[in-house]
Formats: sequence, structure tokens, C-alpha cells
Amino acid sequence: MLRVVQGFILIGVICVAGGDLQAERDAARQRAVRKALDYLAREQRRQGYWEANGGQYRVAMTALAGNAMLCEGSTTTSGRYAESIRKAVDYLLSMSRPNGLIGFENDYRYTYGHGFSMLFLSQVYGEEEDAARRQELKRVLTNSVIFSGRAQTTRGGWGYVSAKDGNDFDEGSTCITQVQGLRACRNAGIPVSKKIIDRARKYIADCGTPDGGIRYSLKSSGGARAPITAAAVAAIFNAGEYDSERVMKMLNYCEKNVWPGNGRTSFGHWHYAHYYFSQVKYRQGEKEWKKYISAVGRDLLRQQSASGSWKQGSVGPHYITAINATILQLDNGYLPIYQR
Repeated sequence: MLRVVQGFILIGVICVAGGDLQAERDAARQRAVRKALDYLAREQRRQGYWEANGGQYRVAMTALAGNAMLCEGSTTTSGRYAESIRKAVDYLLSMSRPNGLIGFENDYRYTYGHGFSMLFLSQVYGEEEDAARRQELKRVLTNSVIFSGRAQTTRGGWGYVSAKDGNDFDEGSTCITQVQGLRACRNAGIPVSKKIIDRARKYIADCGTPDGGIRYSLKSSGGARAPITAAAVAAIFNAGEYDSERVMKMLNYCEKNVWPGNGRTSFGHWHYAHYYFSQVKYRQGEKEWKKYISAVGRDLLRQQSASGSWKQGSVGPHYITAINATILQLDNGYLPIYQR
């Protein structure tokens, strides 16, 4: 009997210790997020935008940074980052063009900003209570969906610019951005043609390789790329496909080539890959998420600078900080596009 009691005591001590360790990790993650979002709030320009190195990609950076703040629970009217979110929304609405594009028409990669803007603004639209503001958001998002549909290439993908402007060129990463943005709009009640999504899903499938990975482009002669494969799985999940044979092969590829740790922090676009892979792991359920966030969170917290930013990569700290802050907050569950 004594041995049994001692056994129960030991198990209890282990459980308490494990709980304390988890609580400590969660607290460290929350502190990292607060530092990151405070950094972004300080860095926002007076006109409401953020930008990449060299003043580039203002529309994309603004949508990503605003989205990270929405993940914290702030809205346009309440919360620590309400003012920053309002200014970001104002800026992106001002960037809506008559043809439906959200962005600069002379930007040689405008589809990134357009897609991320659809994602961000659709999340704001779902919570907007002011009737006039809601109507403006609806108008902009409706036109943006129409623009994306017209920008789709003959093969079902998207390029850095529209099919017309880019001679029908397409590639995987911009395709993913459009699919997720369109899905977010549809979830918010904005009409999106099923045909557009179905063509995009086929494009992604056509880019597949025998090992389950996804190539850069249909025209690419190279092999699969881990970041694009992770992004593709997230987009396919958003489109409602979870357990097909194709998805299982893609997931297996990602588990081998994207999973954090074991020296896998050195491949190109590592943070981009985990921006999407984190969404996949969160949707797979609590068990998978806890295992994943424990591993990737450890890497991210180690890389964060004293200012609260992350500075890896060539795009710039606003980009890396926004996507890393989003990763660390997915389990807050505030945004419909990321919910299980």
C-alpha cells in the first residue's frame, strides 16, 4: 500500500511540474507576442502602413501586421491595438482601385498585397458594427474578389501580377495567397465563385511531385519546395479538403521537410513555411498543436531581438515579426480563417 501511495504522489508531482513548465512556456510566448506587437505599433507609419526593406510591399506588410494584431483580440474599436488596426484598415481601403485591385498597379508583385488584404479586411468586416463602414468594406471586398477572378491564369493559378499583366505566368506562393484570401472573403459572406477555387485546387494538384511536395510552378522543372508545400496544405484545408490521399501525401512531405528542430531552421523561407504550417498543425487538433508550438515556439523565442522584432531574411523585420506573431497566437482562436 505504501508503494502505491508513493507512486500516486510521484505522478502528482510530475503532473504539477509539467503543468508549471507549460504555464511558464505559455507566459514566455505571451511576453514575446506583446513585445512583437508593441514593436509593430511603434513602427507603423503615420499614414497607417508598414513596409518591407527599401520601402517595398506596403500593402502586403500592412495587411500582415494588422492581421497579427487582430489575432491578439484587438479590433478597430477596442483593445490595445485598436488605433493601429483602424489606421491599417483606412490605408488599405484607400488603396482600393476602380478595377478592384487593392494595391499599387505599378508594383511588380501586387497580388501578394491584394491577397493578404482580402484576408485581413474580411476578418475586420465580420466584426464591423458601423453600418456605413461595413458597407464600404463590403464594396471593396466584393470588387477585390472580382479582380482576383479576372487575374487568374488559364491554368488556374496566379502570378505576381494578373494573368493579363504577366503574360499568363503563374506560381505557387501567390496562388496560395489568393486562395486563402478568397476563402476568407467567402467565410465572411462575400460571394466567391466555386469555379475559381476549384480551378486553383486543380492547379495546386498539377504542381504536385511523386513524393507529395509542390513545385514552384507548373512550368518549373525543379523539384518540390517545402515552404510552398506547407502553404499549399493550409490553402487546401481552407478549401475544405482534409483527408484525401493527396493531402496525406502533402502532409507526410511537410512532416519530413518542414517540422521544426533537427537543424531545419536553415532552409530558405523558413518563417514563411511555418506561417502556413502552423495553421495546418493547429487545425489538426490540440495534441498536434501542443507538440508543434512547443517546438517552433522554442525556436522563435530564441530568435527574437530585444526590440521585440525578428530580423531574419531579406524582406525586413516588419514582415518576419508580423508572421511570427501570428504563429504564436493561432490558439487564441479569434479569427475565423484560422479556427478549427
